[in-house]
Amino acid sequence: MTLTAQQLSEQQKTALITRLQALADDEIILAQRDSEWTGHAPILEEDIALANIAQDEIGHALMYLELRAALDGSDPDHLTYFRGPREYTNVQLVELPRGDWAFTMLRQYLYDAYEALYLDALRASTYAPLAEVAQKAVREEKFHLQHTALWVERLGLGTEESSRRMQDALNTLWLYTEQLFTRTQDEDALITAGITPDPATVKARWEELVRAHLERCQLQVPTVSPLRLSRDQHREDLIYLLTEMQSTAREFPDAQVW
Repeated sequence: MTLTAQQLSEQQKTALITRLQALADDEIILAQRDSEWTGHAPILEEDIALANIAQDEIGHALMYLELRAALDGSDPDHLTYFRGPREYTNVQLVELPRGDWAFTMLRQYLYDAYEALYLDALRASTYAPLAEVAQKAVREEKFHLQHTALWVERLGLGTEESSRRMQDALNTLWLYTEQLFTRTQDEDALITAGITPDPATVKARWEELVRAHLERCQLQVPTVSPLRLSRDQHREDLIYLLTEMQSTAREFPDAQVW
């Protein structure tokens, strides 16, 4: 059964808007962190590659926000540039300060693995517009995953220093991965209708994929339990990130693009 916007119940529509915004917020904030490497990556090729990845993430965010706009008439630019940190629903994993190159590549890998698997499952969504967006985005995300998986391998199996930095990054980042699989408000209604996948199912696939790759790269997954966080819990880091990201739009709210 394929659903259209008109066939969604009010509960499903509200829940879908919440999930779409969460997906978009993750992409927006991660893209902002990635963009901080522009001009500072270890080699020129990676400077360009990470900038392209950030651009792709923004493109994915826009697709989610346009789906939301079709449901409630919201403005993607306003949602991005005129909401405060308490209104953002991204996971803390993406808002953490950029760290060193090992930290950035491992964070991107952990997130790319999640997004690639989530989008793959989302292609079977009973909500046709969402399935179409997933079909477009998953191709790019698989390229992202291949790229960052190679960096995890290169650094994990590289020098003693690169391996140490990767392990340090993993010890920090692993604590924040559980939040990726937290259900959004009333998401049960979406899962039951086949509109979005069950995060628990995605998590099982993610764990299998990620743990196997980390083991091949001689990195040890921490045994401590990940933090149990909801999507309305943020670090102070998000305040500073949004202040910089939103500064121009807030200073010139009536500016027009010609």
